[in-house]
Amino acid sequence: MFSRFYRVRYLLIILSFLILPIGYSQPVIDPNRPIKMVIPWPPGGGNDSLGRGFAVLLAEKLGQKIVIENKGGANGIIGAETVARSAPDGYTIMFHSMTSHATNAVMGIKLPYDTIKDFAPISQVASLDLILVAHPSFPAKNVQELIALAKTKPGSISYASFGNGSMAHIAGELLNQKAGIKMEHIPYKGGAPALADNLAGHVPLYFAGLGVALPHIQAGSLRAIAVTGNNRNPQLPNVPKIAETTGLSDYEANIFYGMWAPAGTPEAIIQRLNRATLEITASAAYKKKIEADGFAETIGSSPEKMANTIKSEMEILAKVIKEAKIQP
Repeated sequence: MFSRFYRVRYLLIILSFLILPIGYSQPVIDPNRPIKMVIPWPPGGGNDSLGRGFAVLLAEKLGQKIVIENKGGANGIIGAETVARSAPDGYTIMFHSMTSHATNAVMGIKLPYDTIKDFAPISQVASLDLILVAHPSFPAKNVQELIALAKTKPGSISYASFGNGSMAHIAGELLNQKAGIKMEHIPYKGGAPALADNLAGHVPLYFAGLGVALPHIQAGSLRAIAVTGNNRNPQLPNVPKIAETTGLSDYEANIFYGMWAPAGTPEAIIQRLNRATLEITASAAYKKKIEADGFAETIGSSPEKMANTIKSEMEILAKVIKEAKIQP
């Protein structure tokens, strides 16, 4: 009886070693507690529109409420800092332009966070071509006419962007550099105020997200000049690429979007969010929706691939920023 007691006790000890690590390695997710999705841009812009739509689908997949918090300003830096300083418990994520996030890291700005070390990539989500739009009063109807006009009036033509160092800014500076012209850059704190001033005619040109600009193009309140990607957009098949203009065949400027969590978020939570994201981006319904909204394509990825893409974007953008002499 004595030996049997010790055999049972021995088995219980062994089982405790087998069970406890499993319990400790699996973070507890409270489905009744909402996830906060920080969008580091003001409401109404392309990043906000895409993020809000994706949040609805993600909430359905997870069976968990997602609350949007817009933290605009400083080309996404203010919102990104909020996420970097948040608890890594799975209840805070960021939906952001990977391109802007990478640009901020190589602009010579003293950031309140480390772009690589302070964030845990979840997945890429989509890519977006920009579209150069003009107020109807602007005389140039295409890129060739714009270039000719800009060469006769250097520095007199201005274009809006949704932030200093944003892809919209870089798109304009790339056109300046490759076409040998000088347009004045007017930065805004997000896409919504830039669009508003473009519609009002306060600034004649804007490198906008296609999804945001499309209704205004269709209504005739903005004129589409050209798209910045390497393909024409199916929503506007008659609008040419900037690269179709003589001498600009290597022109291309795209935006990639993705999701992050604060660094230190448990791997099991990252994988849960990644699996849900991959299911969404692989669905035909989602692909059809974002194409209708003007986005180029869906891009689901592993966290590792997203991390590598960020590093690659930083290298490419650093070169472009240096050559274009873009200052913070």
